[in-house]
Amino acid sequence: MRRVLLAALAAALLVPAGALAASCPQTSVGDLEDEVQCLECGVPLQLATESPQANRQRALIGRLVDSCRSEDEIKDRLVAEFGPRVLTTPEDEGFDLVAWLVPALGLLAGAFGIGLTARRWRRGGRRRAGSGDAEQPAADGSRLDADLERYDL
Repeated sequence: MRRVLLAALAAALLVPAGALAASCPQTSVGDLEDEVQCLECGVPLQLATESPQANRQRALIGRLVDSCRSEDEIKDRLVAEFGPRVLTTPEDEGFDLVAWLVPALGLLAGAFGIGLTARRWRRGGRRRAGSGDAEQPAADGSRLDADLERYDL
């Protein structure tokens, strides 16, 4: 009877822990290391191995992960503590939106320029082929015949 009671008690204690683990956002320090940078080194946290600042940031992220914080909550806390420079990607609003738009517009302008250049290049080839006179292939043929007669043994 005691074993059944202890087993039931153990099961009752494990159920809330399992439910808590299921409701906790699944994130880790490794998930955030490429999205956060070391302020001292200026590189993503995953590359900053010997920096005391990077170690402090990792420790803070680890504590926040252990306290069941989501990825967005952790990033918000890091920005509040260290400033917006801590994120490797700029925000997608306000002036930081320009950091996303300028490269995209540059790619579009480059693609447009390449397309325009290719179109002009193709048109130029057609004009040259169409503008030559019809005598040229015949002249080439007669020159070929003359060369063959000259070298005929």
